[in-house]
Order: sequence, then C-alpha cells, then structure tokens
Amino acid sequence: MRIIGAASGLGAQDQACEDGPVAFHHSQAWHELAKHPQLDWGRTLYAPPERSGEAPVQRIAGFCRHLADEVALTLANQQFPVVIGGDHSVAIGTWSGVARYLAAPPGLLWIDAHLDSHTPATSYSGAIHGMPLACLLGRGDKRLLNIGLPGGQVSAAHTVVLGARSHEPEELEFLRQMSVRIIDSEEIARRGFAACLDEAMAVVAAAPAGFGVTLDLDAIDPRMAPGVGSPEPDGLRAADVLTALHWIAGMPGLKAVEIVEYNPDRDRHGSTAALLSDLIGEILPSGKHAS
Repeated sequence: MRIIGAASGLGAQDQACEDGPVAFHHSQAWHELAKHPQLDWGRTLYAPPERSGEAPVQRIAGFCRHLADEVALTLANQQFPVVIGGDHSVAIGTWSGVARYLAAPPGLLWIDAHLDSHTPATSYSGAIHGMPLACLLGRGDKRLLNIGLPGGQVSAAHTVVLGARSHEPEELEFLRQMSVRIIDSEEIARRGFAACLDEAMAVVAAAPAGFGVTLDLDAIDPRMAPGVGSPEPDGLRAADVLTALHWIAGMPGLKAVEIVEYNPDRDRHGSTAALLSDLIGEILPSGKHAS
C-alpha cells in the first residue's frame, strides 16, 4: 500500500487543505501508522507555482495530469494507491490515473457531504472542488477532461454518491441525467447506513474493470472530524465509515482509495488526523497494527 500525497488546495475557497498531506505526514497519528510493514509513504505532489497570466484551472489540470501519472505508475508496480488530499479537485487526477491503468472506467463510491457535480456554467462559487465528479463523468472545463481516457473516467452506471446533505438543484439534475445513484443523508437516516452501503456497493463493485472509493472527510459529522475545508452540520458517524472501509477493503476489485479535504488549520487536538490514520488503518492488510 503506497500513500500518495496530493498537496493542492487550488480548487477550494479555503486553500489550507493543501497543507493537509504534509501536516498528516508529520503527525503523531501517521508516525504510529507508519510502523505497519505493508505501508509506505511514496511521494507527495505539490501544486505547480503560479505563472503570469495562467488561470487556476490550468494549474489544476497540470497537477491532475501529474497525479494521474503517479497513480497509474503505482498500479503498474503492483502497489495499492491511497491518495491523501488536498481539496477534492485532486480526484480528477486520481481516478483518471486508475482509468488509464485499467484501460476502462472504474466504478466509484463517492462519500461526501456534497455532490461535487457543478460545471463552470452552473457553479455558484466557481470553486473547482465543487466540480470533480462532473469532470470525471465527462462534463466540465475541457482542460480537466480526458486526462486518463477519452470520455468519462468513471462509469456513471457504477457510481454512487453516499452521504450527501448539501447541494444545488443543477448538480442533482445532472447526476440524475447521468443515472448516478444518490443516497443522501435523509435516505440513510430512514433506511439505516448498513442497508444503504450494501446497495451502494452492489452497484459500484459490479463495474467490470474494478472500483474505487473517494472519501471527503466532510461526509463525517464535523463534531468527529472538525478539520475539513467545507464542514456541514450532522453527517455520517465516524464508526460507520470506519466499518465501511474495513468491509470494502476485503472486496475483490478494489483498485484505489482516496481521502481528501483534511484541513489542519481547522483541526482540534489532532482529532481529524487521528481519524484519518484510523481510516487508512481499516484498509491495511490484517489491520492497523499488524507486525
């Protein structure tokens, strides 16, 4: 298992999450986790420096191409990539790299408080971390498309958004047009997390080429994960997400995991860093403290 730090906050209004991978790498939480013999911190990639006249989207596109190369190379070396962001725009690079390696769009479980499916035409803020899922489905700024494969980088028929509780109608309409399954917080409250996760994984894991998981830490209740860029009230229980990752890690076809939007400036007493460590620990072979 190889960690790839994706230290970019270019897609967010609050860019402090660009410090998330480095802050976590230097934390006591990582120090304890790093004792696992099957875990290695590979590389940390940084956003390119600003050039005169260059739009932020160009810098994001360059970063995502670099990240896609790194993810594809990790898979080609028979290692399991775990990408630590950075804002959620880095997902464009992560899953483009997976798609390129597989030569086919994977399924994707998108665990998030938000739908992240705006386009430049519908976005209220212009922030690209609100657009990555749309880009991966083939809609958005052309500079952010076709990075791994021509067309969509993930399979819409095998993509599920889980845990959303804040979105705009334009995003909802787009995802419905694409036939992406959305299991929002109200449905989870009504049906129970376990039943919703079962349904989500039946869809995602049926993708012929394999599947992945991207987790925005703001999906989790901010009382348990305060160190995020765009906190929303309530949210998933940390225990449920930990259990979910442990179960998913044992499923055949899992190609990569991504955890994003750790904002160390907003963390309290290292609690979010500790949770990030626990989340990674759930996908490690034989558990967090294997020897």
